[in-house]
Amino acid sequence: MQNIDTTGKKDNVFTRLFAKIKRTFLTVANSSVATKLSCGFMGVGQMVRKQVVKGIAYAATEVLFILFMVFFGGKYIGKLLFSGHLGTIVEGSYWNEEEGIYETVAGDNSFLILLYGVVSLTVVAMFVLLWIMNVKGSLANDRLLAEGKPVNGFKQDCSLFLNKKFYVPLLALPMAGLLVFTVLPIIFMILISFTNYDYQHLPPSKLFDWVGFRNFGNLFSIAEGTGFLLVFLRVLLWTFVWAFIATFTNYFIGMIFALLINKKGIKLKMLWRTMFVIAIAVPQFITLLLMSKILDGDGILNKILGTTIYWLSDTRYASLLPRVVIILVNMWIGIPYTILMCSGILMNVPQEMYEAAKLDGASAWQMFIKIVLPYMLHVTGPYLITQFVGNINNFNVIWLLTGGGPGDNILYGVGNAQSTDLLVTWLYRLTTDTNVQYNMASVIGIVIFVICASLSLVTYNKTKAAKNEEDFQ
Repeated sequence: MQNIDTTGKKDNVFTRLFAKIKRTFLTVANSSVATKLSCGFMGVGQMVRKQVVKGIAYAATEVLFILFMVFFGGKYIGKLLFSGHLGTIVEGSYWNEEEGIYETVAGDNSFLILLYGVVSLTVVAMFVLLWIMNVKGSLANDRLLAEGKPVNGFKQDCSLFLNKKFYVPLLALPMAGLLVFTVLPIIFMILISFTNYDYQHLPPSKLFDWVGFRNFGNLFSIAEGTGFLLVFLRVLLWTFVWAFIATFTNYFIGMIFALLINKKGIKLKMLWRTMFVIAIAVPQFITLLLMSKILDGDGILNKILGTTIYWLSDTRYASLLPRVVIILVNMWIGIPYTILMCSGILMNVPQEMYEAAKLDGASAWQMFIKIVLPYMLHVTGPYLITQFVGNINNFNVIWLLTGGGPGDNILYGVGNAQSTDLLVTWLYRLTTDTNVQYNMASVIGIVIFVICASLSLVTYNKTKAAKNEEDFQ
């Protein structure tokens, strides 16, 4: 049930947020002098209450932030947010009329302006969070003093963070790594998609600038020379076909092998399991590189068969042979994982279910359909989702076997995508070809994220593992 405000209008997120901000300002306005001073001079509210270490830490943070903004961050934020351009001066030599000589000018660097601007804005956001913590801490001290309770000192704070709130120091480093190596690159990539950063605009010799949603328009356009839509749809179709077949062939064939190995009467079970473990023990990239040499036109397989079949580079029938070979190689490296996983799960299927089914006269196929498969799908539903999403982004198998090739004249042109390219390998190709297009690679990266996130959320919420967690317990 939604809250109703005094005007009779339904509350929404913005009105609740505004009300919360208003209450906070009123609370600060009615607070102690120390708290009010903390709004401008961080740490005062703590140092006055003898929380010296915490107060000095807040004060030092504010000083460092001011120095950072004055000598570094401020100019990049200004160029990023207020200039309207990612640089205006191009690096090069310019004629100086007064001196009568050519002068070399360093110029702007659009890449660094964008990168350092994003980093500086992130620092500002982190400082704002610390400032809020500083004010909230001072308000908490006000409440404790008003209630006649002592304010925690340095030893009490240390004890708190080593016991009840130990998760804070424990997660601080991982969260910092997540911010630096995941969040910031994602923000940077998203911003790149709104620029014209390509081979014609490579800093510092040339500048790139904002172009709005033009790159997204090009991705869904069929205009000659700039439209990516036809190439995008073909690569997207192959990506989904590959992900579906690669996921379910490994899953069901691996499950069948696991059932055979675990079946009563099968001898040397440990030997079969060990052989599959050995297959997994070999690093995947070594197996893929070896397979690419074996299946090469001059490879070992053709030497043995006495043929000249281009297993990985035949362009006939829309490169059907290379695509089939890629799927077979993926089965070779993927099925052992499924066998080991399913073997462990099958051992936990209640024997009473099998015995009841036998008493009812169920055949082996009926027991598989009615008992084994539902149990496996319930337990491994999240695994299937992660495997499907992982295969959408399966860079190694495609790139190490075919490099995205063979070249297909139908796909040549805009984006230079090739026959077995997935979205992720096409993205990589756009950033490594001679005619690099970082802007379009960023757009495709965003599309991949939207596809994977949507599939993961929708399919997981529809699995029995999410809906009926109590089943099979």
